[in-house]
Amino acid sequence: MRVVVRTFSELCITVGALIVLFVAYVLFWTGVKADSAMDHQIDSLQSQWSKGAVAVQQPQQPQPAPTATDTGDDKAAVDPPAPYKDGKPFAVMYIPRLGFTWNKPVLQGTGVDILKKGLGHYAGTAQLGQKGNFAVAGHRRTYGDPFKDFPELRPGDAVVLTDGTTWFTYRIDTKPYKTVPGDVAVIDPVPRKSGYKEPGRYLTLTTCEPEWGHSHRLIVWAHLDATQPAEAGKPEALRR
Repeated sequence: MRVVVRTFSELCITVGALIVLFVAYVLFWTGVKADSAMDHQIDSLQSQWSKGAVAVQQPQQPQPAPTATDTGDDKAAVDPPAPYKDGKPFAVMYIPRLGFTWNKPVLQGTGVDILKKGLGHYAGTAQLGQKGNFAVAGHRRTYGDPFKDFPELRPGDAVVLTDGTTWFTYRIDTKPYKTVPGDVAVIDPVPRKSGYKEPGRYLTLTTCEPEWGHSHRLIVWAHLDATQPAEAGKPEALRR
């Protein structure tokens, strides 16, 4: 009987130790690896941009964002970027509401390996700054917790992105909206439940809900508010 009790006790200790190690891995080590991977992606982008490796020449003067009914006269409207490469970074996102040191790379695709390195752009949705819906996903928890504070986002908050030639400032129009993973209409060109009634230049951000689960999704929508060339310096939303 003593042998059985001792063996069972040792087994419980071993299982407990494994659980502690697993939790430490999920909470700490994945974050360390993800932060390193994100820094690498941003460094890679900045290196490309410093060498002039950009896809398209953007407007040279700060300007309001094109409206949904524009005629396509502005160059940003008629010259979309080259197709994004799967798994590769193409932009950096800043959200002041989440902290003025918060910045994350945006990569093409939303696969598991991609979201370990940063935020992921949904294939088939609009390109950055173009007509349609530029949709982006990110982890709520683990792998750097990029969208940990997603519920804090509010209408009027800025979401700023750069592709190395242009700054794009989007403005959030909705509080976080809760839905199920299968609700793919949230990333439609005119997303369902967004309140938008006509085509425009929109942004959708998605993450998991609840915080440590994935049974639902949280969504916010934004519209393109302004653009300006990179050489003009940071946009107003980041000058604080």
